[in-house]
Amino acid sequence: MTVPSNSFRHRRRLLAPAALAAVAALFGLAATSPAAGPSDGIHKIRHVIVIMQENRSFDHYFGTYPGADGLPSTNGQFSACLPDPAGSCQRPYHDAFDKNFGASHGAPSAVTDIDGGKMDGFVRQAQADRAKACKNPNDPACGKAKGNAGYRLDVMGYHDRTELPNYWAYADNFVLQDRMFEPNASWSLPEHLFQVSGWSARCSQHDPQSCVNDLQNPGSPPDFAAAAKRKAKALAKPATPPIYAWTDLTYLLHAQGVPWAYYVFPGTEPDCADDAASCTKVRQAPATPGIWNPLPYFDTVKQNGQLGNIQDLKNFYTAAGNGSLPAVSWIAPSNQVSEHPTALVSTGQAYVTSLVNAVMTGPDWDSTAIFLAWDDWGGFYDHVLPPRVDENGYGLRVPGLVISAYAKKGFIDHQTLSFDAYIKFIEDDFLGGQRLDPATDGRPDPRPTVRENAPGLGDLRADFDFNQTPRPPVILPTSFVYGHSRATAK
Repeated sequence: MTVPSNSFRHRRRLLAPAALAAVAALFGLAATSPAAGPSDGIHKIRHVIVIMQENRSFDHYFGTYPGADGLPSTNGQFSACLPDPAGSCQRPYHDAFDKNFGASHGAPSAVTDIDGGKMDGFVRQAQADRAKACKNPNDPACGKAKGNAGYRLDVMGYHDRTELPNYWAYADNFVLQDRMFEPNASWSLPEHLFQVSGWSARCSQHDPQSCVNDLQNPGSPPDFAAAAKRKAKALAKPATPPIYAWTDLTYLLHAQGVPWAYYVFPGTEPDCADDAASCTKVRQAPATPGIWNPLPYFDTVKQNGQLGNIQDLKNFYTAAGNGSLPAVSWIAPSNQVSEHPTALVSTGQAYVTSLVNAVMTGPDWDSTAIFLAWDDWGGFYDHVLPPRVDENGYGLRVPGLVISAYAKKGFIDHQTLSFDAYIKFIEDDFLGGQRLDPATDGRPDPRPTVRENAPGLGDLRADFDFNQTPRPPVILPTSFVYGHSRATAK
């Protein structure tokens, strides 16, 4: 199934909530500017694509990119030297390995790494992980040591243009964001919930008001392979699916007739190390809810009959090629292409390039904005203290790129951003500024803040020049093979 977009192309209702200022004051937030009007250049963007990769910090990927707020140095030497429990300290170093290991990256690990603002706990956390085995691939506190041959403590390593030629080329030609923070100071599942809903919660009933804030342990999708084994052996009842009853962005998109799709790369979930014998691989597919595919568990998606919008990734390539991209797309990787340690950097980069090339060579390039980011820091060092917005975040800094025919060339965006800015851009572009706001969205839930209205959150419109002639594609080489088709640059 391909979600049609031609019927939309793309009507927008300018329904900026009249009570925005009052609600902002209630929550102690700054009211945002009025929603974009019909003449605003943002409406030249008719397709937004969010590509989310895995577990890399900004300093790990762009710490030496010219002009960016990267690894601090004095007189040509990196000034950071993080304490090592062995009694010495470790400095950043160039890591040429394609396979990385990182460290644990749950909420407790974020506290350790940040260390009260000193940003010096990364080595200590990685050392503590050495004795842990990866027995549960969905455990964000899982270490990468026992049963994982060739383990290296590499959280202070960084890559540069040598290992990341395509990502750095996107930064050269489009926009690099050097203050993009994970919206939550925790791991992948809460992030993917924030990505589509602006919140991470645990619900006791199929009622939005039953949901309570939960950053580390929202209801996790069950491991269906393990559940099947338990059922077959009559050892236990199958795991109970979680309840995601709060309001997500698809609810607003559906209400205003805005087409969307969530594309899933079938395979195994990214949090299973591909060469760790003790890690159980967890199946992933469009019809299989999971940590990287949470929308099937949202009550709104089921009630609105939108489960068919969660599709196989091959449909994305088809839609990009024939000009039928929906207004809003999210793309979730499989383990092999995710860049989640220990998945190879090169394979993930080639996969992302194949996605971007598909858009660039299709008819929708001139009306598309691609937002590329990595869902959390993966335990890798970053020197920037995350701003505190509420009890949930922000989390640590991650790489962020904007790729579009209207993106400024070679621009480094120094605004404070989080993935909440993606939701804000989508709402301003397609929903007339309507927010995921319990006071105005018609489906109230007890979320602690309206994240799109957070004080200090930047506006992604600053990354575009809507007056410029749409810029031509920048096709980059890739040898990645998806299915039976090879996405190779010409």
